[in-house]
Amino acid sequence: MFKIRTRRAALAGVALAASSALVLTGCSGGGSEPAAEFDPDEEVTLDLAFWGNDVRAEMYDEAIAAFNEEYPNITVNTQFLGFPEFWEKRQTEAAGGGLPDVMQFDYSYLRQYSENGLLLDLTPYLGNIIDTEPLSENILQIGVVGDETTGIPTSTNAWGMYTNPALLEQVGVEEFPGGTWEDYNDWMAEVTDAAEAAGVELWGGTDWTGRIQNFEIQQRAAGEDLFTPEGEPNFTEEDLADFWSQGDEIRTDGSVIGQQRLEEVFPLSGFDSALTASELTWDNFGAGYLGNLGEGYSELGLVAPPVTEEGAQDLYLKPSMLHSIAATTDHPEASATLLNYLVNAPEVGEAFGTNRGIPASETQLDGAELDPLGEQIAAYEESISDRLGDAPPVPIVGYGTLEEKFRQIGQELGYGTITVDEAVEQFFAEMDVVLNQ
Repeated sequence: MFKIRTRRAALAGVALAASSALVLTGCSGGGSEPAAEFDPDEEVTLDLAFWGNDVRAEMYDEAIAAFNEEYPNITVNTQFLGFPEFWEKRQTEAAGGGLPDVMQFDYSYLRQYSENGLLLDLTPYLGNIIDTEPLSENILQIGVVGDETTGIPTSTNAWGMYTNPALLEQVGVEEFPGGTWEDYNDWMAEVTDAAEAAGVELWGGTDWTGRIQNFEIQQRAAGEDLFTPEGEPNFTEEDLADFWSQGDEIRTDGSVIGQQRLEEVFPLSGFDSALTASELTWDNFGAGYLGNLGEGYSELGLVAPPVTEEGAQDLYLKPSMLHSIAATTDHPEASATLLNYLVNAPEVGEAFGTNRGIPASETQLDGAELDPLGEQIAAYEESISDRLGDAPPVPIVGYGTLEEKFRQIGQELGYGTITVDEAVEQFFAEMDVVLNQ
């Protein structure tokens, strides 16, 4: 159901029609010559849209209440939906030229909306209305599409490795000490062998070649992102074949959990089913893992992924979400003022904590009260600072489709139903369709 929260004004009548089949069309942007400051006496009403639930809506209410103490002349009407419905609604609005003034935005949609001229270029507001001092250059670059900044991250996550200390203690194996991918394979085999000796159903991990992110960080270690800024593939069939071939041994020697066992516990993973001692994933997955593991598991380990090449900046901070402004807004300066508050204000950090991830802004992080897991994730992201490079170009349109195809091919490799050469052929065929549709 489409939910509306109105502060200081009632929002009359909302059309609920939404269709994911609509094609996004470009719109002429407002505010091409923005003022350096927002007039504090101007009475303005803005629409703010986000995905989430009632809990997040209450957090936004608290944040907007604090915002109105500083800007009592700006009325903010908030609208929220579940994630799929949110994007269906945005597509309908985009086709009709009526996007909300300010939007919570997902990274996977940023290129699509930006290249269609639907989002306001925030570059002229950076350093004046939008305070950039609390945001690192790496963070700011995340929201750049072409030569325009069309999104500002609210929070970040990074690729890492979760481990299960309770299970490792049970089988008498120490935490993964770090090292190469081969070292990681050896460690997983050690865990699996120790578990078998102890009569425990446990494996060291999962076949890591089934995740496109592991391919990505290996490519970045060689100095190449997966795709160029123009959206062209930046890897060859040989590169992909070499990557998938690294899993040949662990897929057959029993050191990682088998594909059939994973299917039996789906939709849980081997890790949050307490069947594997490690999992390579985004660091903001920790709370979900603890929730699924349930009673008896009160903490997780969080360490850096294996190293492909010493000294390489293979990791990067990915936005959990961003905030963007519609190109058609009638109030670009006021919208930028609201966006700045939602990204930087310590009061917003206090309202949200880690609900949106670890705050990207230093001032907002200072205002957030982190739970133990949040503190652990923040410490982890600080610990990998030497491995953090510039974020890759904004994902190509259709990246989600390719990520899912990569995962499906990984499953087939796990079952042994296709060869590496066949896997490469399938992926490149799918990529050709996505890039040329």
